[in-house]
Amino acid sequence: MPISNTLRYAAIGCIAAPALLSAQGRTPVTNEAEVMANAKAIHAAVLSIDTHVDIAPANFTATGPNYTQKLPRTQVDLAKMEEGGLGGAFLVVYVGQSPTLDAAAFASANAQALEKFDAIHRLTEQLAPTRSEIAYTAADARRIHAAGKRVIFIGVENGFPIGADLTNVQKFFARGGRYMSLAHNGHSQLSDSNTGERDGVWLHNGLSPLGRQVIVEMNRLGMMIDVSHPSKQSMLQTLAISKAPIMASHSGVRAICNHSRNMDDEQLTALKKNGGVIQLVAFNSYVKCDPTRDVPREQARAAAMTDLRAEFGISATDRREQQAQIQALTDEKRNAYLAKQEDITARRYPSDPPATVKDFADHIDYVVKLIGIDHVGISSDFDGGGGVDGWRNASESLNVTAELVRRGYSNSEIAKIWGGNLLRVMERVEKAATAVTRGAAAAPRVQRPPVRPYPR
Repeated sequence: MPISNTLRYAAIGCIAAPALLSAQGRTPVTNEAEVMANAKAIHAAVLSIDTHVDIAPANFTATGPNYTQKLPRTQVDLAKMEEGGLGGAFLVVYVGQSPTLDAAAFASANAQALEKFDAIHRLTEQLAPTRSEIAYTAADARRIHAAGKRVIFIGVENGFPIGADLTNVQKFFARGGRYMSLAHNGHSQLSDSNTGERDGVWLHNGLSPLGRQVIVEMNRLGMMIDVSHPSKQSMLQTLAISKAPIMASHSGVRAICNHSRNMDDEQLTALKKNGGVIQLVAFNSYVKCDPTRDVPREQARAAAMTDLRAEFGISATDRREQQAQIQALTDEKRNAYLAKQEDITARRYPSDPPATVKDFADHIDYVVKLIGIDHVGISSDFDGGGGVDGWRNASESLNVTAELVRRGYSNSEIAKIWGGNLLRVMERVEKAATAVTRGAAAAPRVQRPPVRPYPR
């Protein structure tokens, strides 16, 4: 049946009375058997959505290992989602930022983006149509989940690939893109990035004129605006322009971990006023900032990894592009690379204790206390550097629910955190779109260009 909060919570309410919010706060659940019983029931009933998962097109081919299987070196695939009870995920069309903003760079970025769009459609339409389906609307998501399939959304990380052509926003929307960030790591033609905090150099002092037009166009189409990577100034300017709620697809709390990728209290309060949602990210260095960390050891580890990449011809500077080059190595060379990497990171220069699910839940607690339960969600940044101890891949998603149960969150609150708040924002963005666009709500499935064969 469709995911109705009333029906679902009534169905699971008979399993141990949920801890309710009172004037004194939530009551922790200390009985571990009760925790796990509640967590399993809640997790099975709600639509859990991870709003940021990176992909490699090579894992979406009809030949060789692909996303339908339990892949050994990915944190997310359909098998892990099914095992961990993760109901849905935004698979990300990510293209790294080029230092040049010219026609050639835009064309290259656009081609890379289209390849990833095609890969995602190939998964749902050719490789696993009985196990997964793309959601174009919040209503689609509920219908797909009720049918027992994994809900696949598409997000666009970095507006760089649209170039200087505003019509590309509509083309990406037609292909299924339901959120887009205007920048990534590095300033784009649309927006400054949070990375400007490193050197104090800004390109636009927020949004560019084209970036402002893109926001208006996204509102018109019904496409969510993602503010995770743009600068604080860009985010606040976006709030001033947007006629619809916005979202941060994968960010953390700056008061807990002082990183430019995280949001401070001013931003969080502004997000609440807008009606938006922050999808808190389980990314180690955004969850836990340790002021006592061993900096010389980190520098030695980084130098050793630089030498290792040079030895194996891994030339990319972007983390995700490096992973693609590693995957392209022969099995023998890849195994040798990974063995040496483990020696560097686990034996010679071990990292400080990693962030845990408990640390991650501290960010959730903070946001709930500051701006309320209706403005927080969950993301992993899996296969893009994300993961904390206890939630290392999609198969461990139940552990997040269990930690929320331990902290006394009720069934309905957990449902909001895991996906309800995100779907509410998505619905409000859909409704804020112009009447003409709303009248063509089903059109993307008809107008989207056919999936191109993956080059072999």
